[in-house]
Amino acid sequence: MSTNDKLSRSNRGQRASSTGHTSNSNNSGQRGNGGSGGSGMSKPKKKWSWKKTWWLMFFTTAFAIFCAVGGYLFILLNGERLMKEYKEADMFQMAEASTVFDRKGNEIAKLGHGASNREVVEAGEIPDMLENAFIATEDRRFQEHQGVDLWSIGRAMVKDVMHGSLKEGGSTITQQLAKNMFLTSDKTFFRKATEVSIALALENHYTKDEIITMYLNRIFFGQGAYGVKAASIRYFGESDLSKLKVWQMATLAAMPKAPSRYNPISNPELSKERRKVVLSLMYEEKYITLSEMEEAAAVDYVPLKSNGGNDQTEKGDAAYMAFVDYMVQEAEERTGLTEDELLRGGFSIYTTMDGDAQRAVFKEFSEDDNFEKSKDDIKSQGSMVISDHQNGALMAMVGGRDYVKKGWNRANVKRQPGSAFKPIVSFGPAIESGQWFPWSTLRDDKQCFGNYCPTDLGRNKYVGPIEMTEAFKRSTNLPAVWLLNEIGIKSGTNFAKQLGIELDKGDYNLSIALGGMTRGTTPIEMAEAYNAFANGGYYYPAYTIKQIKDRKNTDVYTYTVPKPERVMSEKTAYYMTQMMQEVVNSGTGKAAKMDRPVAGKTGSTQHSVPGYNGPGNRDLWFVGYTPEWTGSVWMGYDKTDSNHVLVGSSGQPAALFSKVMTQALKGVDSQSFNKPEDVKEDEKPKPPAAVSGLQGSYSENTKSISLTWKAVEGKNVKYSLYRKATADPQFTKILAGIQANEAEDIGVFAGETYTYYVTATSEDKPEESAKSNEAVIKIEAENVEPPPDPVVPPVTDPVDPNVPGGEIDNPNGNNGNNSGGNNGNGNEGNGSNNGNGDSGSVGPETGGTEGPDNGIDNTTSGQSGNGSSIETGGSTSNNTGKHDNQNGKPDKNKERGGQGADSTSFPPAA
Repeated sequence: MSTNDKLSRSNRGQRASSTGHTSNSNNSGQRGNGGSGGSGMSKPKKKWSWKKTWWLMFFTTAFAIFCAVGGYLFILLNGERLMKEYKEADMFQMAEASTVFDRKGNEIAKLGHGASNREVVEAGEIPDMLENAFIATEDRRFQEHQGVDLWSIGRAMVKDVMHGSLKEGGSTITQQLAKNMFLTSDKTFFRKATEVSIALALENHYTKDEIITMYLNRIFFGQGAYGVKAASIRYFGESDLSKLKVWQMATLAAMPKAPSRYNPISNPELSKERRKVVLSLMYEEKYITLSEMEEAAAVDYVPLKSNGGNDQTEKGDAAYMAFVDYMVQEAEERTGLTEDELLRGGFSIYTTMDGDAQRAVFKEFSEDDNFEKSKDDIKSQGSMVISDHQNGALMAMVGGRDYVKKGWNRANVKRQPGSAFKPIVSFGPAIESGQWFPWSTLRDDKQCFGNYCPTDLGRNKYVGPIEMTEAFKRSTNLPAVWLLNEIGIKSGTNFAKQLGIELDKGDYNLSIALGGMTRGTTPIEMAEAYNAFANGGYYYPAYTIKQIKDRKNTDVYTYTVPKPERVMSEKTAYYMTQMMQEVVNSGTGKAAKMDRPVAGKTGSTQHSVPGYNGPGNRDLWFVGYTPEWTGSVWMGYDKTDSNHVLVGSSGQPAALFSKVMTQALKGVDSQSFNKPEDVKEDEKPKPPAAVSGLQGSYSENTKSISLTWKAVEGKNVKYSLYRKATADPQFTKILAGIQANEAEDIGVFAGETYTYYVTATSEDKPEESAKSNEAVIKIEAENVEPPPDPVVPPVTDPVDPNVPGGEIDNPNGNNGNNSGGNNGNGNEGNGSNNGNGDSGSVGPETGGTEGPDNGIDNTTSGQSGNGSSIETGGSTSNNTGKHDNQNGKPDKNKERGGQGADSTSFPPAA
């Protein structure tokens, strides 16, 4: 028998044993196997029996039950112990107010005052609908479980596993009430077990009505309101909960998840969205009908004129309210602590606030004279932040003229920035590209970019070529849009995002060059962005908290200033600072001047009120900086309409900036802006030599002023002519691109005095030269005599021609051959005038009325009635040169339609 046959028989013997054969059969198989395999084979192990499995399962189950019972007993006993410890104690009496310090370590505020703002309500005072709103939102199985909802916990655990961390709490209302008896809300398993202990104990000692009543009396609703009754008073002015409407109940039920985020005063839009979620949950639980849900969801919250709880702070704390409120919000985001914990946790919070700067900005915002007066009792508003551009620390903040605790902080509200955005999205990125400089020539022409046709207001617009610095300090619109179009929208918006500006998908178009944004930006964001210009091109995010310590003086949080991010070259920051200094020194921001260097930019936005075509602005801005700090100021109305627009200019926020910063920096040594080493004095191309020898004279014959000057050497030299009349506030460029060294101005009037100067550019030196000497031309007033009364020929009776001596002389002036026969030719020139003169006699029949002058003035040939001119290379409007039909006196309103030209061609006057 072969070895394989023996092994096969042995295996069959083992299988037979496992199916119920006798042990002899098994042994026989083993012997057969042993005989064929040799003496070195080991004895096989016994198979695992079902009896052993049963006993293992029994002991495992028993141990699990023992552990579970033990754990449950421990939880119950622990819960009972904690219940006994906290049963008679009040949560808020044990709380300790947190203290806030400024950057120098001076105490500025206490946070715990709001804990005393608690209104207790009895179970019978809470309407069922209000309870149901909270049950539907927080714990829909509240009436079924015994303090712990295993289904909710299981669902939360699944979500935690999916997220890889403890994201979901799975807490019931009873557990939330238990959690409110402890200071910490950390999502750890140990704290969760303690929470479960108290929840089970609460269910053993109290009814469901008592539990939900305690819950509604203890939870925090934001704005310093503890308990549902205090919240009702705070947000709706209603102390009787039974009078609350469905939308109000849903608004209250929406808050416990995140009181600071979802309360309707701080964030009305988010509150409304969260309310819709609550209403849908109430509808799903059949607490309300579909129509009730839709009606309640559509209501807009209107804040009370006088919100309760505004006196929660001690006297003097009002100056710090906006800053402290913003700081608390930042602390929640950075540390994970809730506002409730921060208010009553006994923390010491060290901030970046400069007390002197904060008091200065609060003082000036309390002065009504610094703001535009409204037509009614709705005040124009404003906000301001001051930051240290060397690290991003916020020094001071005010959220409005009448800011209330936990109110509408306008320093963190997005508004349209207007021209204050030009440095961020147009001029800054252009200079950063290395292709543009403050002395580069931009275009200021009236034009459209596709369907977008930007415009400018005021007189000095559409001047053609213009230097970048000049366009920037005058804040003209077309050059900013033209420049963004040149560098590309992507380049401009990428630069803005590097400066911390949040952009919407609808912002990627040319209108952003003028601050046209979908949602806008905040004063805080604008300060962050301008910090980079002031700080040599480095960007720091804003922050208000330096350190937080608990009541045991243990560090809870410490802010570490991050490594700065270079968002532009030092040279770009310097050039932008130079241009923004020009804005303050001689541009639109002159009101921001101080006793130290200041750079900045103004901004304004049109009101865009439907149906209202009157004057006014929606937003006014000034964002500027000294070598020490940056300040961002916004002014406007919370809601703009035809009765609430700003009729002033951006000089108002600029003046407020100057007042605040002067006080805030009092006692701080004045510094200067640093100049980078790689910026050379001779880097800017020298302009051509100034034009000289300008002189002019007035011609009575042509009624125009002729000007000449000495030619400037250079390649393709072109000249620009500037003029200022006596009543004009400044010079205006009237001619550009003149190639000859002479020009003629025909748009002048008798009795006026005109002052002129000329500048030059050339192909090798494209920058505009300094202005020439000024030429002053005075035109004497004309003494025009009134025309004589027309001579009417005598009228005689007709005589029969057949009667001797009865021939009649032709009374019509030779059959009218001389009526208007002059054909408009002047006595002193050959103007192409086609008017009908009247040098013949006037007869009563064919020529019996005086021929109209039609623009003829025989002493002023060359300025014809139809506005044509024989001047080479120029054209005038159809109204140019028209004269009074009575005596040939120029009509100023008509004659301003155009300008004459010199003997060379030129573009239209600017």
